[in-house]
Amino acid sequence: MPSAHKTVLAPVRSEQLSYSRAFAGALLDPDMAEPDCVAALDSRPAGRRFDVYRNNVTVSLVNALADTYPAVQRIVGREFFRAMARVHVRQSPPASPLLFEYGRAFADFIDGFEPARDLPWLGDVARIERAWLDAYHAADELPLAADRLTALAPEQLEAARFVAHPATRIVRSAFPAVSIFAANRDETKDGSVEAAGPEDALITRPQLEIIVRWLPPGGAEFLERLLGGASLGDAAQAASDIEGFDLAANIAGMLSSGAIRDIVA
Repeated sequence: MPSAHKTVLAPVRSEQLSYSRAFAGALLDPDMAEPDCVAALDSRPAGRRFDVYRNNVTVSLVNALADTYPAVQRIVGREFFRAMARVHVRQSPPASPLLFEYGRAFADFIDGFEPARDLPWLGDVARIERAWLDAYHAADELPLAADRLTALAPEQLEAARFVAHPATRIVRSAFPAVSIFAANRDETKDGSVEAAGPEDALITRPQLEIIVRWLPPGGAEFLERLLGGASLGDAAQAASDIEGFDLAANIAGMLSSGAIRDIVA
C-alpha cells in the first residue's frame, strides 16, 4: 500500500515575523517613517513608493466604510465622514482578509468620537447599517410558514421555542434611529425626521429583499428573549410589563417579517 502523504508546514522564521510586524505597523500610521526593512529593487528611495501603497490601503478601507455606512456618510457629509473614517482606520486595522467584515467596531468608535458628540444617535444608525450588511450576507433559509404555528395546540404554543432566521438582527436604540436610518439611506428622501423617542429595529431577509422595520413597544424584548432560547410563554411574560405590548401583533410581525426559521414544539 502506498504510504500516506504528510504535509509539513515550515515554521515562520523570526525575521519574517519581524518584517511583517514592522511593515503592518507603519502601513496605517502616516506619521511613521517607512520601515528599515523596506527596500526598492533599484537605486531609488523606497519611502515614496511605500507612502503611495500606504495611502492606497487607507483609501480602500475608508471606501469600504463608506460603502457599508452610506446613511451615516449622508448625515455628516462626505468630508466629515472620510476624516472620521481615517481616524478609525488608524485605530482599528483589519482583522480579516474579507473587506466586507471590516468596520464592525465603527459604531462603537462613533459613540466615542468627540466631533460627533452632538449626534448621539449616529452610532445606532451605524449599527442598523452594519446589521443590514450582515443580513445581506447571511445564509439563505426559508422562513417559518404561519400554518406551522397555527397548527399547535395552546399548551404546545406556550412551550414552543423558535430558531431565528440567519439574517435576523435586532438593534435597540434610545433614539429614533430607525426613522433617521430610513430618511437617509434612500437618497430620494430629504433626510428630515419628525419622530422622537426610542426606536428598536428588526432587520431580516426572508427572501431576496432586506427588511428594516420598527418594532412596536415590547417587541425587541420579546424577540430577544425568544431568539435567545426562551419559550413563547416566557418571552411573552418578560415583555408583558412593557406598556403597549401586544402579543398577537408581535407574533404576526415576527412571522410576516420572516424573522423565524423553525419551531421546536
